[in-house]
Amino acid sequence: MENTSSHVIAVDGLAATGKGTLARRLADHLDFAYLDTGLLYRAVGIGVLRAGGDPSDPVAAAKAAQALNPDVLVNLAQDPDLRTEVGGDAASKVGAVPEVRQALLKFQQDFAAHPPLGKKGAVLDGRDIGTVIAPHAKVKIYVEASPQVRANRRFLELRVRGENVTEASVLAELQARDARDTQRATVPTKPADDAVILDTSDMNADEAFEAALGIVEGKIKH
Repeated sequence: MENTSSHVIAVDGLAATGKGTLARRLADHLDFAYLDTGLLYRAVGIGVLRAGGDPSDPVAAAKAAQALNPDVLVNLAQDPDLRTEVGGDAASKVGAVPEVRQALLKFQQDFAAHPPLGKKGAVLDGRDIGTVIAPHAKVKIYVEASPQVRANRRFLELRVRGENVTEASVLAELQARDARDTQRATVPTKPADDAVILDTSDMNADEAFEAALGIVEGKIKH
């Protein structure tokens, strides 16, 4: 298969829907390259915080985004701060800044068009893959789950990491992030018109993967 947008799988959705785990499993199964685009925004947000700034400050956010070197992408997953609630909150704030989105746009599009390591395709997950980054992707999946289910999943995940949180506080934070992500003026999170909606509220990880794989296999001929 050629490295074209027809072999890009776009996986979008709000926080804690399970889209990251799902996208990673799809990439492994298909031997496609995988990019968690949220890590880029988390890295920008954490970069602002580490510099003593406010992620909501457009100037500070844009400066951090422009300083982010895509070559360090492979090391981002090793940074423990990126996976925290603080990292997610900061990512949501910098993601509302147009200059940040523009600074990271080209890298994401290049990854989709030319997957690294000679891979025959790419799986990208995030908030705007199907609508902005890869609008011509043949496969677009928008992952959903109820706020209560998502809060419970994230609560359990954070407790395993040793974070002192309550399920109520996690739900409140998710709802605040949802509002920012869906109501922002710059590229609000929403399903692409041709995306397949996958509601994982009543699914475990294996069931969600099988459902997503069925969607992919129905659209991509190997």
